[in-house]
Amino acid sequence: MAKTEKKTVRFVDTTLRDAHQSLWATRMRTKDILGILEAVDDAGFYAIECWGGATFDVCMRFLREDPWERLRQIKAVCKKTPLQMLLRGQNCLGYKHYPDDVLDRCVAKMCENGMDIFRCFDALNDVRNLEAAIKAVKKYGGHAQGTICYTFSPVHTVANYVKFAKEQVQLGIDSLAIKDMAGILTPSAARELVTGLKKALPDLPIEVHSHMTSGMAPAMYMAAVEAGAGAIDCAVATLSGFSSQPAHGTMHAIFEGLGYETGIKTDRITEIDNYFKALKPERALQANADAEAVDVQVLLHHIPGGMISNTRSQLAQQDALDRLPEVLEELPRVRKDMGYPPLVTPTSQIMGVQAVLNVLGGERYGMVSNETKQYVKGYYGRSPAPVDKALEKKILAGEKKITCRPADLLEPGLPQAAKELDPKLIQTEEDILSYCMFPAVALDYFQWRAKPEGERDPIPADSEMTIAKAAAKAEEAKAAPAPAPLGADDAKFAVIGKQFVALFGSLGGNIKVDASALAAVPTTDAAAAPAAEAAPAAAAAPKKTLNATLTGTFYRSDAPGKPNMVEEGASVKAGDPVCVLEAMKLFNPVKAPENCKIIRFLVQPGENVSKGSPIAEIE
Repeated sequence: MAKTEKKTVRFVDTTLRDAHQSLWATRMRTKDILGILEAVDDAGFYAIECWGGATFDVCMRFLREDPWERLRQIKAVCKKTPLQMLLRGQNCLGYKHYPDDVLDRCVAKMCENGMDIFRCFDALNDVRNLEAAIKAVKKYGGHAQGTICYTFSPVHTVANYVKFAKEQVQLGIDSLAIKDMAGILTPSAARELVTGLKKALPDLPIEVHSHMTSGMAPAMYMAAVEAGAGAIDCAVATLSGFSSQPAHGTMHAIFEGLGYETGIKTDRITEIDNYFKALKPERALQANADAEAVDVQVLLHHIPGGMISNTRSQLAQQDALDRLPEVLEELPRVRKDMGYPPLVTPTSQIMGVQAVLNVLGGERYGMVSNETKQYVKGYYGRSPAPVDKALEKKILAGEKKITCRPADLLEPGLPQAAKELDPKLIQTEEDILSYCMFPAVALDYFQWRAKPEGERDPIPADSEMTIAKAAAKAEEAKAAPAPAPLGADDAKFAVIGKQFVALFGSLGGNIKVDASALAAVPTTDAAAAPAAEAAPAAAAAPKKTLNATLTGTFYRSDAPGKPNMVEEGASVKAGDPVCVLEAMKLFNPVKAPENCKIIRFLVQPGENVSKGSPIAEIE
């Protein structure tokens, strides 16, 4: 009797990247990773997804860590398991297209620092935006994994997905991932899609990635594997579920019962899970506090897990959280208007912010973000279906769309970055690349890093923790009939928390804090003294002002190094952009309400402002 070949399915661990990005606002520190990394390396995974996505930005912005150093330290420990990352095609690790020279050097340094597998994706499934990334990965010896960003619409068919996969094979990919970022891929659709791909490309390995938002991912994984997929993405139990991936233990039990070998070591999985279970209170104080375990509405609005939490927090910052249902109803309309783009970074932010602006502005497309305009012009790539013609005409206002590969219009980025940076702040070539992708964030981090340890500002993520503790005390104080003053340490928490809110606002929106609640926290006079120092005399109140249309960070130009949009003393016409507010990961122009003269700006670049607050005096 012939021996039956054992069926196998391999597991890719997402705990160190997508799982904590989905559930802990990407606040996992390098020391957290290193504390359990030997067990992760020994757990029998096919690969460890540990870098890319939002981790790069957050390392510098919130954690005050060097993301390149994190990669080096992880590689120094992981000797058994390949490392995997998420690369946003021509967007690299950011939210816009970068020049080919920047992308090429980034991939070169990623390989040099230890990255093995590159999951390359484009939000619009435009193969032109993957050409340079896949070419660079192959050039420097990495494993190039192509990607299908899954969504459903009248134009997203199996035939079109197969066509896109074939285009990536022509570029030289080694494997293919089906990226179900919103958790909307049904088991039947997965079976049909994988079957179609395997029929057209029988030798191409397929990996499936999904989120538990709708609750379908385990059943979908089963259908995909039975149809021919060879690997699935999972996370340890503590960091699974909700908007994260299914749990390793759950999927191991399911597939073992079906006669599959997974290769994972269950004792190691338990060890890793216990580690993160102990760490959770320090990294997820507020994460998913109000989240539902299953959100079937995602099948209507297609919002990825991380985006829905950001949308909630951003509406809360605009004091408009009660309008979330309107935004969720508006988003599918915006997506249809824009040609049914899949919702994944950066299109998820672009469509989400535009939906918010449409609702809060009172007029659909009365306010249009810079990124929405760039999308309509074609700077992000080719939309899956044509943009609504009337809307396109309104937004472009006579400007022409581009038809070439968007990156072909970009000047080389490395020479300009080298000119702009102070050599005293640069330690490695990687620093220049970090600046190319996130100029303001990287420069802020470099300046912080250059200070002696005793003179550095608090780490933003630590301050978030302080705020959360102070807010918890505030809630307790509200409930108590006669609250007693807090002790010295707790009072210090409250004071630092108040100062942090004043300086930075609600960073990332993951700590839901009402600044007025902090004001209610009773503190001792001694502890409160630093916050009570007399402020300089205020200048005479302006007679007429230009006010913030959103809560966000104020800038006078939409990129570091670019000239100010408007100088003080200049005259502008109604509708002219005067400055920008960075909110929801995008730059949103603030336009002149009428023909007027800009007398003076009332806030400094980088300062956080609230919706409705004055930002410039006008006449």
